[in-house]
Amino acid sequence: MPKLREGVIAALWTPTDEKGRLLIRDMESNVRFICGKNVHGIMALGSTGEFLHLDLTQRKQLLELTVAMAGPVPVIANISDIRPAIVTDLGRFARSVGAIAVALLTPYFFPVAQADLVEFFVRAGEAAKLPVFLYNFPERTGNRIELETVAAVADRLPLAGIKQSGAEFEYHSALVALGREKNFVVLTGADTRIPEAMALGVTGCVSGLANAVPELVVEIFNATKAGKKSNVAIERMRTVGTLVERLEFPLNVAAAMEARGLPVGHPKSVISPSTKTRYDRLVLDLRQLFGEWKLI
Repeated sequence: MPKLREGVIAALWTPTDEKGRLLIRDMESNVRFICGKNVHGIMALGSTGEFLHLDLTQRKQLLELTVAMAGPVPVIANISDIRPAIVTDLGRFARSVGAIAVALLTPYFFPVAQADLVEFFVRAGEAAKLPVFLYNFPERTGNRIELETVAAVADRLPLAGIKQSGAEFEYHSALVALGREKNFVVLTGADTRIPEAMALGVTGCVSGLANAVPELVVEIFNATKAGKKSNVAIERMRTVGTLVERLEFPLNVAAAMEARGLPVGHPKSVISPSTKTRYDRLVLDLRQLFGEWKLI
């Protein structure tokens, strides 16, 4: 089974219709687009993929389809859930359909002791029998994965790495130092700050914006890895990042995709007329920008 220890991993968007059903043809179109831009991997059912809106059957269907559609491009399955039984079921299913690893957020909403997080992660990994990527996003879950927790998991499981997302950018440094000691890698969710993250020792990026502008993300990663600067791509990525901040995540990812002419489906949450106006304005502004850059 291939390993995925570096590179650009697209955090796959999930297109659904107005009744919340998966739009399989749209999904296939998006996977084909992403893979055609030389991303190094795909994360299915992550935060960008709005997994919380999908029931267990849909999550399994999406995982199986993503692995089949991605072909040789490796797929990491986010199996996060507040219910351990669902995590265990998804982990085993991910292995059965050919995912190369699983990713795990902390349980969300309720506070969880760090010792209990260790057991949660270890039991999930043992059930999946796949390498594990921990996924730290405390702004979303309400629970931070502390360094001693990461170390304890690494001592008991084949820990492939940890994805660091959220506002605490400096935490990458401490995680990288621990990863060198425990033989795991650190990936960043900060797709507009890839050179800065790689300078700290980060080996890759799990990118939501790679759904819309994968060639920019890949160019920045490849250039940085080669010790070069891709100033145009970096500036363009920063521009996109600034624009999408006008809209809430992950709806802003959908707007960037739609501006690129990619299918995004129907919003999974109720949105107000004012948000729809902001969404449409962002699509128009990004479409004009992508036209100037000859991306459409």
